[in-house]
Amino acid sequence: MSGQIENLYKVQKKDISKAGAVLAEAFQNDPVWARILEEADIDMRRAFFQSPVRYCSKYGNVYAPSESLEGIAAWVPGDLADMTIWRLIRSGTFTSGMKMGMEMGLKITKLSLKMIPIFEPLEADRKINMKGRSYLYLMVIGVAPQFQGQGFGGKLLGKLIEESEKARLPIYLETSTERNVRMYERLGFKPIKQEILPIINLPQWELIREPKT
Repeated sequence: MSGQIENLYKVQKKDISKAGAVLAEAFQNDPVWARILEEADIDMRRAFFQSPVRYCSKYGNVYAPSESLEGIAAWVPGDLADMTIWRLIRSGTFTSGMKMGMEMGLKITKLSLKMIPIFEPLEADRKINMKGRSYLYLMVIGVAPQFQGQGFGGKLLGKLIEESEKARLPIYLETSTERNVRMYERLGFKPIKQEILPIINLPQWELIREPKT
């Protein structure tokens, strides 16, 4: 595994557009994102998923299995987990949206505002669960459908776990399916709460993995 981890590709600025497209495909059947993005066309979905890539490129790390971008994993230090307006501006998220056209920029802004009350309970829980602790926050991980089941997700998670173990920091994340919960449990994560998201009335699980060393 260590050799595979060393060969991971660190996503560059030139890759952000493609990375957004990969994540849009990866999450097309995710129950939470399918609901939130149900009125969004493919271009908007791709533009939307560029946001966490830009954000984590600025404040944390974004990796792919290779330069082909079979999948994407992006994480930040826990104290930067909240995507505040100022941080979004500094990461270039709003600017990039406007470069795609005023209409697209306004649509993304409207969607972002719509999401705030949906995810507020998760943010509140995260602050309670990790109060006073340093940690790594996995903001997003997804593998393109044609590459799923080939170990790429595990390879990406391996890099995050390696970083966690070296820094002796826990990893915190949320996921929207029980199948994902079982997968994370096999890697040492422990579910700490199931939250029903307001407005869309769908579950999200909160998990943590403590370093072993």
